[in-house]
Amino acid sequence: MRGLTRFWSDFPTLHKVYIGFISLVMVIALWLPLEDASASKQNDSSTTALKPGVRYDLSTLEVVEPTTAPAESEAEPESSDTAAQAPQTEQTSPSAANTHNDVADNNVNSAIEWRSVKIRKNDNLAKIFERNRISAKTLLQVSQSGPAANTLINKMRPGQTIELGFLDDKFDRLMYPLSKFEYIEITSADTGFYAQQVTRAVDTKHAFAAAVIKSNFWKAGVQAGLNDTQIMNLANIFGWDVDFALDIRKGDSFTVVYEELLVEGEHAGYGNILAAEFVNQGDTYAAIRHSDGSYYTPEGNSMRKAFLRAPVNFKYISSSFNPRRLHPVTGRVAPHRGIDYAARTGTPVVAAGDGKVIKSGYNSLNGNYVFIQHGKEYVTKYLHLHKRYVRTGAKVKQNQKIGTVGATGRVTGPHLHYEFLVNGVHRNPKTVKLPKALPIESSEKAEFMAIANNMMSLLQTNKRVLLAAN
Repeated sequence: MRGLTRFWSDFPTLHKVYIGFISLVMVIALWLPLEDASASKQNDSSTTALKPGVRYDLSTLEVVEPTTAPAESEAEPESSDTAAQAPQTEQTSPSAANTHNDVADNNVNSAIEWRSVKIRKNDNLAKIFERNRISAKTLLQVSQSGPAANTLINKMRPGQTIELGFLDDKFDRLMYPLSKFEYIEITSADTGFYAQQVTRAVDTKHAFAAAVIKSNFWKAGVQAGLNDTQIMNLANIFGWDVDFALDIRKGDSFTVVYEELLVEGEHAGYGNILAAEFVNQGDTYAAIRHSDGSYYTPEGNSMRKAFLRAPVNFKYISSSFNPRRLHPVTGRVAPHRGIDYAARTGTPVVAAGDGKVIKSGYNSLNGNYVFIQHGKEYVTKYLHLHKRYVRTGAKVKQNQKIGTVGATGRVTGPHLHYEFLVNGVHRNPKTVKLPKALPIESSEKAEFMAIANNMMSLLQTNKRVLLAAN
């Protein structure tokens, strides 16, 4: 204490004055209240006081200057009521909220920047994302976004295009077309990404084609505007009655009503043949498609027969049914109890009808062979097969592949030897009268007849117009 007193007594007088003045100012400042603090206290009881539990729009909240005027103090109750009611008048109706959300979604979609990325050889999603500077974390989220994401990863092929969508330079979604009718869409969500496989709405309209055959059936179909699948389907419809390899003649004609498929008003492909007419060597055949997917005559009889006329797609008949044929190998005259259909080795051979395999084997004369029993009356035989695909005792369906054309056994070249037996007697497979399949159900016939009459009318009307134009 004595040292402190000595230090103060040695201090210059002027410094002592400065220190005393500053100390006095600090004491006064701490003792007196500030004007701002007083103003805050007044605001707590003003008309603009914020009430707990009430939500306010800060963008429109007015700032009221503090005042102590008696007139404003008297108006305080009215202002308080108004402030309490304000949140009620600011509430938005559900319909207005939905409209706001729709507008927001549209704004997001319009703001997306799309990049079309062509898939390269040996490409995968990781490489595509890396080239477009999309993070590995996003790649993981996309790959785990659902089963549709797995489909995308497995279906990606070189040369196809994937669409990447960016929002504010950040990856937001992608689209990948599986076909004209389906696509995969992966979009951002609150918890990552969501993948879905979307089927587009498909509309159909009737389309028509007609032609007169001048050289061959296939060329006439192409000239009529049909694609390969449609031409084959047309041949299959009438294949029970017309042999398209041997029976087609110049001047034959056909007319077809089929479905054209539309997606968002644009052509997307072709659907089923709905009705068709084929004129072969003066005989007219007509077929109408029923709701069961099968074709029937306009009278309701099935176009399908219990047996195919020929169980193989052949180039030509190398040897016909002949009771007294000169055998090309032995040189002896012996009956040829079937038809030899020449075709390349490996050409599929199918069952002519539903039945049960009663023998599937091999011997030195027949080579590989298959015999099929069809009910009690009919047996079909298939000889000289290159391979057999059915075993003895197996049940088979019409058009089921049972083997392939070959040159096994005693033969001079690859072909199918086909026999048709009725009650144990060999008949000419090309001319034997084949049993019909079941007609349309009686309970469905009235509905079918109405459709058939309409389709036949369309066929005849468009036949005249199209053939006249050609």
